[in-house]
Amino acid sequence: MGFFQIDKEKCERDGICVAECPMRIIEIKDASPTPAPVEDAERKCIRCGHCVAVCPHGAFSLAEMKTEDCPPMRKELALSVEHVENFLRSRRSIRTYQDKAIEREKLEKLLDIARYAPTGSNSQQVKWLAVNSRDGVRSMTALVVDLVRHMIAEKHPMAERYSLPRFVKAWEAGTDLISRGAPGLVIAHAPKDYMLAQTDSSIALTFLDLAAPSFGLGSCWAGFFMMAASQWPPLQQALALPEGHACFGAMMLGYPKYKYHRLPLRKEAGITWRK
Repeated sequence: MGFFQIDKEKCERDGICVAECPMRIIEIKDASPTPAPVEDAERKCIRCGHCVAVCPHGAFSLAEMKTEDCPPMRKELALSVEHVENFLRSRRSIRTYQDKAIEREKLEKLLDIARYAPTGSNSQQVKWLAVNSRDGVRSMTALVVDLVRHMIAEKHPMAERYSLPRFVKAWEAGTDLISRGAPGLVIAHAPKDYMLAQTDSSIALTFLDLAAPSFGLGSCWAGFFMMAASQWPPLQQALALPEGHACFGAMMLGYPKYKYHRLPLRKEAGITWRK
């Protein structure tokens, strides 16, 4: 049995799977009743599932991705342009959170959605570290504050540019301006030697960011944490990521304390048109 199978009774030889395969490893020969793999197709296949998803007849299956295991598209859930515009424009970076823990089941479902983010050649190399307690986030944040203190002492250019002393002063007064007292923190990590690690991680975190409101959660990119994770050994040791992996993005999560009621304005899109 090959690595993909075609239901001969359902297949209509319309060539859609051939046209949509990104690796061009499917062909239809005149003498063949159904599509067939080209030479060395199994090695070249990236298991993206385009062939399974695009067949309108449900005739195509991969060995590890059966047609019956892939849910059908639900047309009644399709978003209108107005829905999409309102949803994306209403997205906010949440920096004030309720004193409420995030249910683990909810965070697991959120991360499960984020894993469907596109990755280079469907490599799916992005992994997650979830810190799901306010004390845990605060412990990690304390290490970021140590880096900030170090940068101030070393007169790092960022110290003045970003007014870093105020972050330390606030921290020592009991106010967290770095992780904002968030009860949750999600770190995306991937192999350091993977060329698209940063891109894939950013896209996956964006999926998480946009999905969070549907769970009643708010999110905010953790810029200072990301900076520290890339260069501060004490934090890197605390993260204890797998050998060869590095942090390529982090996001704060929690239940928003306040609701927003307007869609703020932004600059006009800068577009250069060409023909």
